[in-house]
Amino acid sequence: MKFPKNPRRAKLLNRSRAGNVLMFLFLAGFAVYSALPILLIFLQSVKPLNELFIYPPRFFVMNPTFDNFRQLSSLMSSTWVPFIRYIFNSVFVSVTGTVGHIVVASMCAYPLAKMNLKGGNVIFTIIVTSLMFAPTVSDIINYQTISTLGMLDNYLAIILPALGTSLGLYIMKQFMSKIPDALIESAHIDGASTFTVFWKIVMPNVKPAWLTLAIFSFQGLWNNANTTYIYREELKSLPYALNQIVGGGIIRAGAGAAVSVIILMVPLLLFIFTQSRIIETMSTSGMKE
Repeated sequence: MKFPKNPRRAKLLNRSRAGNVLMFLFLAGFAVYSALPILLIFLQSVKPLNELFIYPPRFFVMNPTFDNFRQLSSLMSSTWVPFIRYIFNSVFVSVTGTVGHIVVASMCAYPLAKMNLKGGNVIFTIIVTSLMFAPTVSDIINYQTISTLGMLDNYLAIILPALGTSLGLYIMKQFMSKIPDALIESAHIDGASTFTVFWKIVMPNVKPAWLTLAIFSFQGLWNNANTTYIYREELKSLPYALNQIVGGGIIRAGAGAAVSVIILMVPLLLFIFTQSRIIETMSTSGMKE
């Protein structure tokens, strides 16, 4: 009995060319369909005002123009708070909250994943259960806590709740569970402390997980236009300022279309540069005992 010299090649030959073509067409069609909403946002931003309200609506632009962005720039330059301040607020809160959330979630996930923590299974069950509830469920508790701590009308009022998001703890714990115990034990035998093992061995090995977490956390904080905790205009975020412009009526519909592009660009670029890591995390961070 003869066996093929290259089993992998023999396996590939079993797939017909027609099947490969159909699979490619299906995946290409699905990719185009998924990209249509993003493409529509960009096309809407360069449509003149008369094309935005044409009926039936058209997908493509007949007379592209950048007047919407010029109008947006003119509106933002007329505000009493400098436009750069809104950008700084969003960038500072997003970056600080994202970095803090990654550190806190990772340090909390490590004992649950790699230490025989008493009651760890109960704690993790509570974390998983909390994922089933919408974030708005805890709004009243968050407000009372922040008010008691005297952090209303402060950057910390937005950053602090972001640090305790349970999704990040769940992702990091599931990914850390895949690290071999022998790797950690050998590091301890060589004299490494728990803190050293965490920062120099565990964290580099879960890089796909915390990059994924960075995407989710940054996107949520960047798009946050909530003014529940922030009252001073000079501390409000860029999405809030842009949404105020959109609320000016039909005459500002063009500027509103430009606003959508600006809000979308930063999370989209961040996702493009790290999308391979996100796919790796999604394929390896499912439920485990």
